[in-house]
Amino acid sequence: MALEQQLQNQVPDLMDDDLFGEDPALQHWQSQLACQEARQSLADYGQKLGSAYWREQGALANRQPPQWRGWSAQGQRIDQVDFHPAWHHLLSLGMEQGLHIWPHQPQPGQHLLRAMGFYLHGQIEAGTLCPLTMTRAAAPLLQSDPFQEWAAKLDINQYDSSSQQMEEKSSVLLGMGMTERQGGSDLRGCTTEAHPDGQAFRVYGHKWFLSVPQADGHLVLAREHEQFSCFLMPRYTEDGLNRRYIRRLKDKLGNRSNASAEIDFDGALAWRVGQAGRGIALLAAMAARTRIDCVLGSAALMRQALVQSLHYCQHRRCFGKQLIDQPMMQAVLLDMSLESEAATHLALFLVDLQERANDPVAQSVLRVLAPAAKFWVCRRAIALCAEAMETWGGNGYIEDGPMPRLLREAPVNSIWEGSGNVMCLDVQRALSQEGVWEALQADLRARTGDDAELGQAAQEVLSAVSQAGGRVWTQKLLTLYQSCLMRQVAPDAVADLFTTHRLQQGPAAVFGVEGVEQACWYLHRSWPRLQAS
Repeated sequence: MALEQQLQNQVPDLMDDDLFGEDPALQHWQSQLACQEARQSLADYGQKLGSAYWREQGALANRQPPQWRGWSAQGQRIDQVDFHPAWHHLLSLGMEQGLHIWPHQPQPGQHLLRAMGFYLHGQIEAGTLCPLTMTRAAAPLLQSDPFQEWAAKLDINQYDSSSQQMEEKSSVLLGMGMTERQGGSDLRGCTTEAHPDGQAFRVYGHKWFLSVPQADGHLVLAREHEQFSCFLMPRYTEDGLNRRYIRRLKDKLGNRSNASAEIDFDGALAWRVGQAGRGIALLAAMAARTRIDCVLGSAALMRQALVQSLHYCQHRRCFGKQLIDQPMMQAVLLDMSLESEAATHLALFLVDLQERANDPVAQSVLRVLAPAAKFWVCRRAIALCAEAMETWGGNGYIEDGPMPRLLREAPVNSIWEGSGNVMCLDVQRALSQEGVWEALQADLRARTGDDAELGQAAQEVLSAVSQAGGRVWTQKLLTLYQSCLMRQVAPDAVADLFTTHRLQQGPAAVFGVEGVEQACWYLHRSWPRLQAS
């Protein structure tokens, strides 16, 4: 048999697709941007990221994960983390797009513009999102004396990968260190201590997870006498490497391109951030600012997994038909499409709430929905990515393709900054705060309006006061909000499908919406490139 015949029915790699222009959810939200320049920036970024070059950069950054070098050839402690050049290219691209910047006086749409760029970036390489989101989340804590020089360098759209003290760098990145081996999510188990040293402090102890160990500085939780305070710890001081020493890099299931470390502090120089005793509150607020990014990152993985599945199934022939024309496969792809679109709308809706900083109702609703969405959407991403891998059959299980990396990436957003139970407990805390329950009631009544089906679902959720904040209640709240959003922004037929198969029946154990006559139309709408096949 000729080689050409042997290679029949193999699927070409997905290359040079338009991540922005072919996403129906993004097309809705970009219409909220009044600035044509902002819209064009997103369009250009989506086309660039979908190119063969940047897809290959993402693959390379994960194929050769970071390596730690503890000592120089002369025996000097250097704690250097070496990355593949692709990592630096991707991080530079994200910083040029401003994905690491927190706007201190935001203009309308500025949070939304950045969020859509973050979502696009996450479809091609998720590991570089970590330093971008950490730097952005830390910025609001460093706006006062004596950190203005740090703050100014957090706002630079340029990546400086050099290893030197902050004063000599053009821009800086930040990470955080809270978790210790004996504490986990229980931050009051922190044993790291900070002792005054003039205007600064010396920190002794350890962190079991230190995010972005190569960052220029870290916000670290430590005991100051009997109080928990927050400290900014630079990687380098005027005397060279600070006395914070990497023990090892974590060997992680996913997020392989990104470094996470165990680290020891042996008198590391640091400065207190904020008031003494406010450390847990400050760092919890910083971590909370990353929650929406966790939802965006999970929505990005879901979108890319869906698109890769659609691409594969339109090219692969099975049992006499293209795989995408097989009714049972159509049912699976359609259900994945509904899940992905609803996740994207919810993530960007959270950003829209964030934009309304002066609206107390919006902020109360956001206080509930941010942890709730992190619980639910990040969890659903794992299931969808697993289903997407299966659409490829055995080829999906092979490391040559994109599906293993997408599936390995999915769990981290569910675990980072507090796993499912921690998020649901935070939903409970939010609902106990003054005015929050009333704001949630008012918002849901306004959104359901005269829709009897949505109104009944809202009444059931709001009447289950004793269950509020539990896992099942939180899931129902999120699917209700997703249904409201789909009713608002998606075609009626799409919204009807989602409401029937999520709100009425609840998420099924398996993906598959069967018996839909217009399945091909739905799939073409999800990814217009299918129309060209």
